[in-house]
Amino acid sequence: MPSARTRLTLILIVVAAASRLVAHAPNFTPLGAIALFGGAYFEDRRAGFLVPLAALFLTDLILGFYPGMTFVYASFAMTVLIGYRLRHTRSATAVAGATLGTAILFFIVTNFGVWLMGGLYPHSLGGLEQAYVSAIPFFRNSLFGDMAYAAVLFGGMALAERFWSGAARTREPVGLS
Repeated sequence: MPSARTRLTLILIVVAAASRLVAHAPNFTPLGAIALFGGAYFEDRRAGFLVPLAALFLTDLILGFYPGMTFVYASFAMTVLIGYRLRHTRSATAVAGATLGTAILFFIVTNFGVWLMGGLYPHSLGGLEQAYVSAIPFFRNSLFGDMAYAAVLFGGMALAERFWSGAARTREPVGLS
């Protein structure tokens, strides 16, 4: 049976993922924060990838699949890896910096995918530039969503660690087993 800490981590991710299914501003989603949080809190690397990617996939099953999913999932996996870097340093500054970095990473990777796979922009350096410039208005909501959800997830876990002994850090790996 998973530890109380693992169950709390799972619950926080499931609740955040479910929020993707309710009305929200365009691109204001929990995706980046979920991947970062999963990477930071699951000591078992398999769980760090599996749980956030499963949350993304299950919500995509409900919302529908879309062009460029490969780039979204690749960006998501890279964000989990960045989350690994937060395992031992989860200060507000470190989390904010990682969240900003992963929002930029998502912007670069997914908009490159739009340019590469789509027909909206010419396949030239000018077309790539146009793809990135056209996407700038969407970056703001994506960044704000990542920051808001990261604050809730990381802040919620920090509060739980402080006030609930079941959530306290241990030296044992946090996994699904």
